[in-house]
Amino acid sequence: MAKRKRIKIHREGHKTLLVSCVLLLALNAFAAFYLKNPTVYTVTGIASLFIIGCFAYFFRLPHREFVTGNHQIIAPADGRVVVIEETHEKEYFDDKRIQVSIFMSPANVHVNRSPINGVVTYQKYHPGKYLVAWHPKSSEKNERNTIVLEHDESEAEILIRQIAGKLARKIRWYLNEGDEVNQNAELGFIKFGSRVDMFLPLGTKIDVSLKQKVKGGITVIGTLPESD
Repeated sequence: MAKRKRIKIHREGHKTLLVSCVLLLALNAFAAFYLKNPTVYTVTGIASLFIIGCFAYFFRLPHREFVTGNHQIIAPADGRVVVIEETHEKEYFDDKRIQVSIFMSPANVHVNRSPINGVVTYQKYHPGKYLVAWHPKSSEKNERNTIVLEHDESEAEILIRQIAGKLARKIRWYLNEGDEVNQNAELGFIKFGSRVDMFLPLGTKIDVSLKQKVKGGITVIGTLPESD
């Protein structure tokens, strides 16, 4: 019988879980020893277990068998595809690109992964607002972090933008300009969900459709155009 892989807790959740456990333990100790009401400390105990369970679920890091492909673009996040369109990307390219956006709900795995092998040619964090992630202006107005990767073979560039939303107010990124990164390696984390935008070269073959559910490191978003 194959050994079942255990789900780990991502390192971004370690501090949150530790602080939550300490605070909830103190609350339950107070309820048990000072209030001395069985109903109260039973309710606080059940509520505490529920809260810890939610945090553990939010920060889960499930084992996955990643999909790889040299010219394939692999999903950088779990979620649902909410945008596929040709648009003008203003921050870095200042020209037309194919935008593919993935909405991450609080129930999704929150790790963000590199869609290709390559090198970081640009990285910039932008403080901002916290509009709902599906708002048309969230890509430009919200707190966000932009990373551009140059494909190691075709030299095509892909822009990935991590966007905070109404609930997600903490973006982490692990890559800086000049870093080399392998496909599916962690590039960052958005606590409690939100959205990831990708801006792809014109001519990219898109293999997903609107409203499709995708998994980071597994779903093929598209294929880069052949280099000249």
